[in-house]
Amino acid sequence: MKLLTDYNLAELKELVAALGEKPFRAEQLYQAVNMGKDWEHITNLSGAFKAKLAEEYLPVGVTIVDKLTSKDGTVKYLFGLSDGNIVEGVVMKYRYGNTICISTQVGCRMNCAFCASGLDGLVRNLTPGEMLGEVIAANVDLGGNLKDRAITNIVLMGAGEPLDNYDNVAKFLRLVNAAEGLNISLRNISLSTCGLIPGVDRLIEDKLWVTLTFSLHAPFDEIRSSIMPVNKAYPIAQVIEAAKRYFEASGRRVIFEYTLIKGVNDSEACCKQLAKLTQGFPSHINVIVLNYVKERGLKGTAREQANDFVAKLNALGASATVRRTMGADIEGACGQLRRKYIGKNA
Repeated sequence: MKLLTDYNLAELKELVAALGEKPFRAEQLYQAVNMGKDWEHITNLSGAFKAKLAEEYLPVGVTIVDKLTSKDGTVKYLFGLSDGNIVEGVVMKYRYGNTICISTQVGCRMNCAFCASGLDGLVRNLTPGEMLGEVIAANVDLGGNLKDRAITNIVLMGAGEPLDNYDNVAKFLRLVNAAEGLNISLRNISLSTCGLIPGVDRLIEDKLWVTLTFSLHAPFDEIRSSIMPVNKAYPIAQVIEAAKRYFEASGRRVIFEYTLIKGVNDSEACCKQLAKLTQGFPSHINVIVLNYVKERGLKGTAREQANDFVAKLNALGASATVRRTMGADIEGACGQLRRKYIGKNA
């Protein structure tokens, strides 16, 4: 079955015209889809038209299979896809609004040593409409609609490497940014990459000015290669140059993620080199205390040491903070999302 969430308004108008319906029906259909309605609850279209569409299309194709709520208010959703696969998304509540962390792939092939998402390998890419469906489902569940959104910000930091699924991610960004849809500004969207340089350059070419976040996690190639296989193809120097290119093109500050792993990347030498790498252009370092993943066995640096690490970075002229950990008790924190519920609702 095809998903109507994969279509922008212009494409829906072509589809509706091909089915012999008037153009305004496309707008009705588009709004209904972006409000997460199923065929039963789309009441302003004729039964005959809906039946014709239902032969080949699903309105959204993403459902909430289950959700877990953390003691800090974070909500982890298990999203069911139309083929039986399940991905996870996390809504984090802040003073300025609700941020959803969405998945871009079922599984991941990057296999970073500290992350749960790569344990199953890459199963498949998500379509633009499936990514949009994650946002729509959470928005509706939290009481939002197109006019008064419950979701204000998006981070592409769930399962998968967004730039390994570039074409679908790029269309998703355009869909979720569309004024006639959810209309979430690209300035309110963060995209995290482990450093796939061709994808960064495509973002620049396409002028998709999201907040770009690089998963750096080590300042020396030997260490980074040992925990992030992608570094063998795109070493640190190339990542830093790509970050500078993105800033120069977009004018937007670049973020570096740095997960502290006990005895691996938390030394004084690492701190000094990290500060050196990230100076000379607007950037910020998000230091993350490693969230435990039992299958990986790595231990995180203690929070007190993490605070010291950040203090040293700032003293060296870098901009750095320790990221607040949210949702760890429901395995919804950074690095803990994985494809572990496959087949639960199959």
